[in-house]
Amino acid sequence: MKPFTFTLRQEPPQRVDLSALTPDRLAGKSLAEIEKIEIGTTRASAKVGDLFKLAEGDLKSVRYDGGSARFDRVGAKLLPGFSIHVDGDVGLELGRLAKGGVITVTGGAGAYAASGNEGAHIEIKGDAGEMLAGPLAGELAGMSGGRVVVRGKVGARAGDRLRRGILIIEGDAGDDLGARFIAGTIIALGQTSGRVGYLNKRGSIILAKRPELLPTYVDCGAHVFTFAGLFARALKADSAGAAALLSQKLHRYGGDTAVFGKGEILTPA
Repeated sequence: MKPFTFTLRQEPPQRVDLSALTPDRLAGKSLAEIEKIEIGTTRASAKVGDLFKLAEGDLKSVRYDGGSARFDRVGAKLLPGFSIHVDGDVGLELGRLAKGGVITVTGGAGAYAASGNEGAHIEIKGDAGEMLAGPLAGELAGMSGGRVVVRGKVGARAGDRLRRGILIIEGDAGDDLGARFIAGTIIALGQTSGRVGYLNKRGSIILAKRPELLPTYVDCGAHVFTFAGLFARALKADSAGAAALLSQKLHRYGGDTAVFGKGEILTPA
């Protein structure tokens, strides 16, 4: 069946909160009821019907024909078994606290994409802003599960306080990739800068290009890791570049010894 489709009529005059437009929240509502949902974030009213033309379809899948950098919280708290596709850009907090499902964005995403993601598979074909998969202010952990793939570059502090899950960045990463890393895996194929892996407790950061590492990382030598080959097979469908990187002999640096020291940075030997 065709997906339930929102076709953008015009660029939103303000930022809009689209967290109410996930498949489970739309279930049981008529088109007229959905058109009346308030999505504005200012005093000026903005309803779904003001910005979108709706087309009924299978509510297991929602599609946005047309995107905007003002589309905030797309796919927030998405449940397993559902999918959302955006043909264009999105704004802040894409997939925030998603429980599962699949989110695909053909354009770029704003800051805090995949923040608190618990199990969704999120693919961003453009660039992503700062704090990718990171926590909001006051939260103790960022992403705690799922898989995120960014085809372009990302902003500063991607993977900040990552708790669990896999983060793949095919472009360049901004400053302090994997800062305060708790656990999980980050794979970066482009250039990195700043304090990579700062205060990494027990996470794995795999880099195609070795930057200048912090002095609190210990050189452990080159190794052939059996797990890396198995991991490469599991990731091949998501990123051929990540799979190729993991298939190589890797040099391990243990750290950050400023904290637990059970984490690591791996680069081609």
